[in-house]
Amino acid sequence: MNFELTEEQRAFADSARALFADTSSDEQWRAHDTSGQPFMQALWRPCVDMGLHGIVVDEAHGGLGVGMTELMAVLEAQGRALALVPLWEHQLVAATVARFGSAGLASRVLAPAMAGDALLTLSMGGVLGAHGPSLSLQPEADGWRLSGRVSALPLAAQASWALLGAACGDTTRLVLLDLRQPGVQRVEGTSQHHQAVADLHLADLSVNADAVLDGPAMRWFEPRAMACLAALQMGVTAEQLHRTVAYVSERRQFGRPVGSFQLVAGQMADGHIALEALRSALWQLVYRLDAGLDAQPHALATRVLACELGHRTGHMAQHVHGGMGVDLTYPIHRFLYWSRALASVLGGAEPNLARLGDWLADNDHLGWKYDLPEPDEQP
Repeated sequence: MNFELTEEQRAFADSARALFADTSSDEQWRAHDTSGQPFMQALWRPCVDMGLHGIVVDEAHGGLGVGMTELMAVLEAQGRALALVPLWEHQLVAATVARFGSAGLASRVLAPAMAGDALLTLSMGGVLGAHGPSLSLQPEADGWRLSGRVSALPLAAQASWALLGAACGDTTRLVLLDLRQPGVQRVEGTSQHHQAVADLHLADLSVNADAVLDGPAMRWFEPRAMACLAALQMGVTAEQLHRTVAYVSERRQFGRPVGSFQLVAGQMADGHIALEALRSALWQLVYRLDAGLDAQPHALATRVLACELGHRTGHMAQHVHGGMGVDLTYPIHRFLYWSRALASVLGGAEPNLARLGDWLADNDHLGWKYDLPEPDEQP
C-alpha cells in the first residue's frame, strides 16, 4: 500500500514552496519585523491568484474544492518559510460558512472573500481554548445578542468578518461577526511573531439571526482547525531542525563539531522522532477528514503531539545554539516565536490529554479496548 502523497498533492506543496521561497530570506524576515505591517501583505495577493486561499472551499463558492491533505502540504511549506499570511484562517472560515451558513450569509461573505477583496479571520480561544469560550450568546426577538471579550484576535483591524466561539446554554456555537459594525471595540497590539492582533470588547452586541451557524458546525470545524495548526507547527519545526543540524555540524568546540557530541546528537534525534510522530498522526487525521470519517480522538492526539513538539523541540533547538540563540540578529529565534504562538493557540498538552482521556472513557464501548483473557485463563 502506498502512503505517499499523490502527484497532484505534491504539486500543491511544490507550488507553495516556490512562492514562499521568495519571501523567506533572513533579510526579508527582518524587514517585516521592523515594517509595522500587520502581515506579509505583498505575499497575500499572489496567494489569492494561485488559489491557495481557497483550497478546501467548494468550487461553487470560488474555491478549488480539494481536501485537507492538500491544505496540510501547503501549510507545512508555509511554516517552513515563516510566511505570515492568513491562509488557513481565511479559507477555513469561508469553508465553514459555505457548508453551514444560510444562502444569504454565504452571498454576503464568500464573493468578496474569495475574490481577495475581504479578509476573514477567527479566534480559537472560544473554540480550542482549555477554559471554554469567553463570549456569551443569548437569543432575542429578531436575532442574537453577543457579549464578552476576545483576546488577541488575529488581524482584527484588517479583516471584515471573524468566526468566534460563544457559549449558548450548555453548548458552544460558532458566530460570524461583522467586524465593521458599530459597537465592536478594539485594543490593538502585535503578537510575538509580528502579526497584528487586537482584543475585542463586545457589550450586548446585536447580531443577525443567520450569523449563528448550525450546531454541527463546531464538530466539523474543530478537528480541521487542529489539523491546520499542527501542519504549520510541523513545517516550522522541520525547518528549525534543519537549520539547527546545519549549525551544530559547522560549530566547533574542543576541535570537534558540536553535533558530534553524544548529548547534542541525541537531542537532534529526539527532535526528529517527535517530528515524524506528529507527521504520522497528522497524515492519518487529514485522511480521515477527507474520507468523511470520525476524527475527534485523532484530532486531540494530533493536537497533543503538536503542543509537545513545539515546546520541547523549539527550546532544544534554541539551547544548542548557545549564545547565537539569543542574538536577535540571527534568525533561529523566529522559529521559536512561531512555535510558541502556535502552541498558545493549541492550548498546551495537559488539557488536551484530559479531553482525550475523557473521550476514551466515554467511548470504551466502540471496540477501542482489546478483549484480554482473565489472569487465570490460558491464552
